[in-house]
Amino acid sequence: MDRMDRNRRLTAKYLQYLRKENRMTQETLAEKLHVSRQAVSKWETGQAVPDLDSLLLLSKLYGKTINELLEPVIEQGGIQDFEEITELAEKPLREILSECGTQELVLASMGASPEAGRFLQKVFPEIDFRLEQNRIGSARVSEIEEAQGRIMAWINLS
Repeated sequence: MDRMDRNRRLTAKYLQYLRKENRMTQETLAEKLHVSRQAVSKWETGQAVPDLDSLLLLSKLYGKTINELLEPVIEQGGIQDFEEITELAEKPLREILSECGTQELVLASMGASPEAGRFLQKVFPEIDFRLEQNRIGSARVSEIEEAQGRIMAWINLS
């Protein structure tokens, strides 16, 4: 899964989160935006991205910039540091992160403490982290931090 796919999935989850935070159904949101409920569903599952007109309306509705909608940075609540994942329950964390993809998890673990790395290996025993790290090779610190940020956002949105 490439970076664009990961961002699309995070955006989809964020759009769903914003709708629910504003206590709207997909149908209600669709009516406000003059689109079909199916369109909203596709945005929230990552099958499609809202067009510019819809993004402008979503921006006004939620009080967010278009950039914030398309590249969400989740800061409130939840975990603030990647190392805090070790404090979360394994089963719910596995359910939340199962959609992130192996490469994203391994990349994030490459910049984690040994404790957090072991924890991820425990939560995802089917992933050979060492083998996947060798496949990835070297990674920029910024790539690792971005992967960790997306995982924290994914957790905080769930």
